[in-house]
Amino acid sequence: MYSLDNIHDIGSQLNRPECVLTTSNQRIYCSNWDGGVTVIEKDGHQHSILANNLDFELKPNGICLLEDGSFLVAHLGAEKGGVFQLFSDGTAKPFITFVDGQDLPPTNFVHLDYQGRIWITVSTRTTPRADAYRSDVQDGFIILYEHGKARIVADNLGYTNECVVSQDGQYLYVNETFSRRLSRFNINPNGDLSNKKIITTFGKGIFPDGLVVDEDGYFWITSIISNQVIRVSPDGKNQVTQLIDVEASHLDWVEDAFLSNSVGRPHLDQVKSKRLKNISSLAFHGESRNTIILGCLLGNQISSFKQSHTGLSPSHWHFKGPLISIFQPEKKK
Repeated sequence: MYSLDNIHDIGSQLNRPECVLTTSNQRIYCSNWDGGVTVIEKDGHQHSILANNLDFELKPNGICLLEDGSFLVAHLGAEKGGVFQLFSDGTAKPFITFVDGQDLPPTNFVHLDYQGRIWITVSTRTTPRADAYRSDVQDGFIILYEHGKARIVADNLGYTNECVVSQDGQYLYVNETFSRRLSRFNINPNGDLSNKKIITTFGKGIFPDGLVVDEDGYFWITSIISNQVIRVSPDGKNQVTQLIDVEASHLDWVEDAFLSNSVGRPHLDQVKSKRLKNISSLAFHGESRNTIILGCLLGNQISSFKQSHTGLSPSHWHFKGPLISIFQPEKKK
């Protein structure tokens, strides 16, 4: 297990940097609750691209980098959701705001696979969302966007969170946060998901959120609340905690609430820890992809730590990202 002494902070004045992405040019991208994406350069300079033409406040949760340097942003609004495309000049436009004839609820995550398909997760249809922080609510779903069309391809999931598609495009893996499990689907030739298999389930205090894969096929998962990074074997039989930062009494309190179906916002917003601020997303970073970058829900910085495994390069690894010349670095505060 890695020590908290190995943790380094990155960035400043970030606003709910829930989702993190990295690319081969050593850039780090994180979602920005002010309405867009923050870019952190190799030398530490920051730039923020914020939506400037919408008549509502864009609330980015998951983000996805496209080859043209624009982003897809999953909008986690108070009541409405959808995915919006955000361009380098701050212009934003709807990408998907309804599916199967219905408006999208608050939307969690968006993922570009190696085949160029877009996968979107919606955690729950329940209103308010906090009422779905329980194991018996199974109303999350997954959307596939392909050939200009979007449709629901998996439904009745237990708080659908981050997902990732295998390099060969044959399997989709997804975290079901409040069902405390990592699941796998076969991707059929027409894009439908079938043959759901539970890869592994998680125990006390573990609520899987972020999800990436290393070159050995192991899954790396973040757990919100417990501030935990877990490495899971490809067959799901072995789980090894790489990092954890939470007070045991706090975890007991949350677990008691979870077992009585009474988890609410305070259990997520009042995490008791030494360094980490309710970690959510993660990404492999650096030339050797052996540094882990951690997004979070409560901090104004993201975190990093070095470890001994090499991350699998994501589909966007060689994308250049937005042009630097169109925006100015943020002044250090």
